[in-house]
Amino acid sequence: MSVDVRRWPIGRWLALLAVGETVLLLAALVGGGIALNNLTDARNRLLDVIGPQRLGAIQLSTALLNQETGVRGYQLGRQPDFLAPYTDGMRAEADAVAQLRQYGAVPGTGIGDDLEAVLRAAATWQATAAPTIAPGAPPVTPAQVERGRVQFVAVRAALDTQLAHLAAVRDTGRAELDAAASFLNAMLVAVAVLVLLLFAVLFLGLRQVITRPILRLAGEVRQVAESDVHHPVHGSGPREIAQLGADVEAMRQRILDEVAELERAHALLDRRTREAEQSNAMLDRRTRELERSNADLEQFAYVASHDLQEPLRKVASFCQLLQRRYQGLLDERGEQYIEYAVDGAKRMQVLINDLLAFSRVGRRPGEHVLVDAGALVDDALGNLDVALSLSGGKVSRGALPEVRVEPALMTAVFQNLIGNALKFKGEAPPEVRVTAERDGEDWVFSVSDTGIGIDAEYAERVFALFQRLHTRTAYPGTGIGLALCRRIVEHHGGRIWLDTEASDTTFRFTLPAGEDKGDA
Repeated sequence: MSVDVRRWPIGRWLALLAVGETVLLLAALVGGGIALNNLTDARNRLLDVIGPQRLGAIQLSTALLNQETGVRGYQLGRQPDFLAPYTDGMRAEADAVAQLRQYGAVPGTGIGDDLEAVLRAAATWQATAAPTIAPGAPPVTPAQVERGRVQFVAVRAALDTQLAHLAAVRDTGRAELDAAASFLNAMLVAVAVLVLLLFAVLFLGLRQVITRPILRLAGEVRQVAESDVHHPVHGSGPREIAQLGADVEAMRQRILDEVAELERAHALLDRRTREAEQSNAMLDRRTRELERSNADLEQFAYVASHDLQEPLRKVASFCQLLQRRYQGLLDERGEQYIEYAVDGAKRMQVLINDLLAFSRVGRRPGEHVLVDAGALVDDALGNLDVALSLSGGKVSRGALPEVRVEPALMTAVFQNLIGNALKFKGEAPPEVRVTAERDGEDWVFSVSDTGIGIDAEYAERVFALFQRLHTRTAYPGTGIGLALCRRIVEHHGGRIWLDTEASDTTFRFTLPAGEDKGDA
């Protein structure tokens, strides 16, 4: 089955170009690495081996010449001081030989054989010269001088041969270094040519494979957009561009269909406009009904706060009068019934007051002022003075910030949270801690206590209206306090929750920091 190369996806073309470029670049890099390695080897051999060898040979030649100078001076003047060049030359000879041995002048090599020849000639000359400079030796004879001169000429010849061979090795090393440098330059030129060639191939390949089909597609799309919306669009080239052309053609067809649909919908516009006007009138009517309903609710709240509580006060008052008047005259069941009636009336009054407070939050918002949260906590503690005395509890607070709130409502939040901590206590006196910390644009307040705690499964239930986790005989209350706290906090733009991960019972709530940008 034949494959249409022109329909290859763009990814395959790019992969093909990338593989070709990678192979060529790797070849160039390998060649450059080889050239650079050859250059480094040649330079290291010339500088680290051949150079020290020549230096050692020169030092050896100088040491032997100093020895010959010392011997000849002593033979002529017979002064011990004249032997100083000889003794220094002996030490210098040993150092030079050690250096040459270190840099490869070992037997079996060319430089090693040259060194052995120099040492043999030097040893022969030194053996002849040694008796003439020994302490108490007789004056040297002309024959001894001549023999020493001939033997040192042999030493000079060996030294010249050694230096000549080292000069040849140096010249060879320089030639190798020059050849490696030339090869490296050639590889750099080749790499530059390859890079230019790769860019040219990439440019021409992308132009032929991608740019031209895109330009043809763009021309057809421009023709449709400017003059002939009924002109079909065909994509060519790689698979993605062909698919794009098909998508544009599908979009063109869809636009034609939607234009026809819009023309049909235009006929319905007037009718729907009239229906919208009727709906607006109905919405206005319902808005006015809602305003009347809100007014009725406010009137009901007024009635509940005044008219409904008046009968309750009478019931409670007369029941208390009956309780005092006939105390001791009624049996135990009768006194219990009267006590139930008094307690029910009082709880009904408390429940009505709490419901009124809950319903009024946010209905008639008061002025938000910037107050010290610590002062609000102090006000709440003043209202809880009796509860504090009865429970034996202790309340502490850290440094609290200034917040913009309705002071009366926020005092109620602190009073409810601290009051619950004092009420739901264990055997030990409760300890309550009020703190605050900055979290971005909010202050996070925490009220923690060492009381009986709340299970995590009730973390949401405690904020619902009339939801109690204990009986009224165990802990008094209407079950509205935490719901009121949530409504007040949300009215101020914050949120409140029970921290189930804290070790103590901890309620946390947030308040916007507003213009207060400092820390507590």
